[in-house]
Amino acid sequence: MGNFDVIQRTKDGMFNATTLIKQWNNTSGQQKKLDHFFENKSTKEYVDVLVNELNLNTRNSVYLKTRGKNGGTWMNPYLFIDFAMWLNPKFKFSVIKFVHDQLIEFRHNAGDKYIELSASAARFKDVNYSDMAKALNYIVFNRHEKGIRQTANPVQLKELSDVQKKLSFAIDMGYIRNYNQLLAEMRRMWHFKYSSLTA
Repeated sequence: MGNFDVIQRTKDGMFNATTLIKQWNNTSGQQKKLDHFFENKSTKEYVDVLVNELNLNTRNSVYLKTRGKNGGTWMNPYLFIDFAMWLNPKFKFSVIKFVHDQLIEFRHNAGDKYIELSASAARFKDVNYSDMAKALNYIVFNRHEKGIRQTANPVQLKELSDVQKKLSFAIDMGYIRNYNQLLAEMRRMWHFKYSSLTA
C-alpha cells in the first residue's frame, strides 16, 4: 500500500496494524500509538457497528492482540481501513485505491471468470455446479468452507481467476468434452499442486 508493506493473514483475512503503525512512525517521525486509536469514541462506536453488522460474536473478531513471532494487533479489513486513514488523511486515497485494485477488482474478476466457466460447462449433462465450485476451492485453498473466497488474498484470487479461465478455454476448444473429464482435469490440477505436500 504505497511505500508500506501490508501483512494479511489468509486464515481469517485480518491485517497487521502493528507493523503498519511502526512503518508510519519511522517514516513520518510521529509517535502515534494504537491505544490512541482505540480510545477514540468514534472507533469504539465503529467497532460496535462492525460486531452487529457483520454478525460477529465478539470484539476479537474485529481486532485481536497476539504475541509471538507473528504477534501484534490484527484487524478485520473494515477496521484496518479506518485505522489506516486515521494515521493520516492523505492515506485515504492510497487505502481506497489499494482496496479497489487488490481486493475488489481481483474478487470481481474471479467472479466473472466463474460465470464464464459455468457458461462453458453448461453444454455438459448432469453438471453439479456446487461440486465444481468446491473443486475450485480445493485447487486454490486445498480446502473447502463456506465463504472462503471472501477471505482470499490477491494472489489466491488471481490464481482462482487463472484456473477458471484455463478450464473454460479447454471446454470451449473441445479439449474437455464432458463433465467427468472436467472433474478429472480439476483433480489433476489439485494433484499437480499439492502432491509434493502429501508425499
